[in-house]
Amino acid sequence: MLNSSPRFMGFITFLSGIVSGLFSCSQPVSKPANAAMKTSIYEIKIKTIDGKETTLADYKGKKMLIVNVASECGYTPQYADLQKLHEQYGDKVVVLGFPANDFGAQEPGNNEQIKTFCSKNYGVSFPMFSKITVKGKEMHPLYQWLTDPEKNGWNNQSPAWNFNKYLVDENGNLTDYFPSKVKPLDELIISKIK
Repeated sequence: MLNSSPRFMGFITFLSGIVSGLFSCSQPVSKPANAAMKTSIYEIKIKTIDGKETTLADYKGKKMLIVNVASECGYTPQYADLQKLHEQYGDKVVVLGFPANDFGAQEPGNNEQIKTFCSKNYGVSFPMFSKITVKGKEMHPLYQWLTDPEKNGWNNQSPAWNFNKYLVDENGNLTDYFPSKVKPLDELIISKIK
């Protein structure tokens, strides 16, 4: 008889998410040479983790590494490397964390809980934003832009799991997509931001 306890079913959901994260969108993707951006990422309204409305215009002139993050994921330790990336290369790239509860319900907390978790466990000092949805009908406009070639000029790769990474250049052009398995300090990412 199959075990249908909530704990067992949660474990099965977790495993299926890991498998999905490993096999779908498992390779980095870079912008084709002839791709052109259609609309500006700098106009999209977002909220800081403290609830203040803003846009990404504050980061014009810097590369941005946009990451959908979660506190209870097998990839959550990547917060430590995201912080190191922020500390070592903050003059070249700004790390932007967007909490989302879309994969395995691994970000159940509210903004205050997420902020406390990140600070206490990983010393996060890079910009964090309000919890959003990164897939489906409720997808945040930022992720609509990141995943729609009609808006970003070329990319259709949606996040397959937590800790997917999108690199945007100094002029607001999406240049690269990296799946969860590519760590923040991987040479694939470092070579693009140096």
